[in-house]
Amino acid sequence: MTTPTLTSRSASSNDPAVRPIATPAMLKARLALSDDVRIQIEQQRQQIRNILNGEDSRLLVITGPCSIHDEAAALDYGQRLLALNEQLGDRLLIVMRAYVEKPRTHIGWKGLAYDPERDGSGDMQAGLERARKVMLALAEMGLPLATEALNPLVMMYLDDLVSWTAIGARTTESQIHREMVSHLGMPTGLKNGTDGSMMTAINAMVAARHSHHTLGVDCHGQMAMLTTPGNPDTHIVLRGGNGMTNYDAASVAAAQQQLQEADCNVGVLVDCSHANACKQHRRQTAIALDVVGQRLAGNERILGVMLESFINEGSQKMSANLVYGQSITDPCLGWDQTEALLREMHQQLAEIRP
Repeated sequence: MTTPTLTSRSASSNDPAVRPIATPAMLKARLALSDDVRIQIEQQRQQIRNILNGEDSRLLVITGPCSIHDEAAALDYGQRLLALNEQLGDRLLIVMRAYVEKPRTHIGWKGLAYDPERDGSGDMQAGLERARKVMLALAEMGLPLATEALNPLVMMYLDDLVSWTAIGARTTESQIHREMVSHLGMPTGLKNGTDGSMMTAINAMVAARHSHHTLGVDCHGQMAMLTTPGNPDTHIVLRGGNGMTNYDAASVAAAQQQLQEADCNVGVLVDCSHANACKQHRRQTAIALDVVGQRLAGNERILGVMLESFINEGSQKMSANLVYGQSITDPCLGWDQTEALLREMHQQLAEIRP
């Protein structure tokens, strides 16, 4: 009897399905950080660490579009957020969402880094360059940036620009992502599972704070064995799940109890969108104010909130005539709603931080 053999598609240079692109080192050299911006980003990472460790009593606010699809609108939003950060920065540390990858339940647009023209052509060379360029411009404004690390290889092109990273509910259980977090140099929030469970994220926090030997790629595209240093700056992000919310005081206290029992940082960030908002974006306002109320009631280990916000409220379907500054993925709060909310949060926090 003949034993069948498995064959794989050749990765030769003339295979149209294989398109070589610039290495992370090449793109970072072409779109490089200045020394001043590099120092700024490390200082911003340290400010977030200080909040995580209870050394800074400001509330961390991560806000911005669900995903960046229009660089001009993202820069417009960033300018508005920068002005607000300067006014409210004594009580709020505002970090802009700069999400260029989007996880998909089935199929759909996967983000600026993958399909910048939004036409299915999948020009990742252009996508990675455009993603790095817009994030660099935002960082040069002075804004701290947040992103979701979805593909570890994509993160290699962007990691030096990011002050805070999220690991999504779908990927928190992934061993590859836990090892990636162990290698990252910035504070990282791990979301509870889509079923609402905490232990997936807690196990990820434990794994990520340890060193790992893992197979990876260096900045020049060479396959390499990586020895990760471990990331001590992880925390939980509560986003609800399985038809239930978990932003209320009882849920937050229960999560903190589980974190304490696992010897993890008990700092909690609340995602005001996704399952917590029951996919109703306007509910984010009430949820954020509820979280502030919990801080005012004495829970000092609530780190802050995440919001999905853009220039124009809601969302739109992909088309040739997109509304400026409106999300093409999850619906968002509009700018006026966002500004009013952040000012209200700032005012309320005066009771504990005059």
